[in-house]
Amino acid sequence: MPINDQIKVAELMVIGPNGEQMGLKKLNDALTLANYAGLDLVLMNAGGNPAVAKVMDYNKYKYERQKKQKDAQKKQRETNKDLKEYRLSVTIDIHDFETRKKNAASYLEKGHKIKGFIRFKGRQMAHPELGRDVLKRFAEELKDYADVDTEPKMEGRSMYIILAPKKN
Repeated sequence: MPINDQIKVAELMVIGPNGEQMGLKKLNDALTLANYAGLDLVLMNAGGNPAVAKVMDYNKYKYERQKKQKDAQKKQRETNKDLKEYRLSVTIDIHDFETRKKNAASYLEKGHKIKGFIRFKGRQMAHPELGRDVLKRFAEELKDYADVDTEPKMEGRSMYIILAPKKN
């Protein structure tokens, strides 16, 4: 936003520091008013007829606007929880399983949901109960952090389970 000497409009509608309308003023008169008050003249609406300017502390205004923007982003992040997927396998090794469990636990602590899934390959399709056992074990290991949202479901060649973080 243009402030003080950056404003290039001849006449403007001036709004005082307390929100009161001071009327239509020439640019030099408005700048004198702002300087007398020890504040800045900020052009709020250049496209209006007449243009609108406000007498205010511009640095304070900028700071408060940044603060509001930061809060809005924080709230958006809180409401925008993710669903993180963890790919397991029927023949998963103990260390790989522990690593995925640890990562999932930290993600659940942040309040996100977890989807553990297994893609069956070749002859593994003949024994879906092995995949169900792995998913049940995954849920059992994470029971301190999460509740089962969706029981293990078969969908085509894959099986998945959804875990939601525990409510405090």
